[in-house]
Amino acid sequence: MSDLERNKTAVMAFYDLAFNQSRPREAMALYAGADYIQHNPGVKTGKDGFIEYFEEMDRRYPGKRVHFKRVIAEGNHVAIHCLQEWPGDEDWIAIDIFRLDDAGKIVEHWDVLQVAPKTSANPNGMF
Repeated sequence: MSDLERNKTAVMAFYDLAFNQSRPREAMALYAGADYIQHNPGVKTGKDGFIEYFEEMDRRYPGKRVHFKRVIAEGNHVAIHCLQEWPGDEDWIAIDIFRLDDAGKIVEHWDVLQVAPKTSANPNGMF
């Protein structure tokens, strides 16, 4: 398996374990490097910040799901274009970008989020 495929597989497994299976502590233990840098301003940086955020989201939104629509890898970066289904009135469209170290461990994260629109001026959809 190439490094790009390894990195894509690791990121999808990490995000599935943390988000869909509600096991962020295990996701961090298995897939994160020594340090974890977070760029989302609503989440504390570091492994503990990620775990704290996702444990709280699981308590508040049981049944949340992420669906991967595209996964793109270049160098040590993997980008995921996804649909996030949250119990309630709004789903979210996200692009998450992860940086991995040379060993294939996740060490940094950025994201861009928007509420999934109810209507569109075009027929093209978000994916």
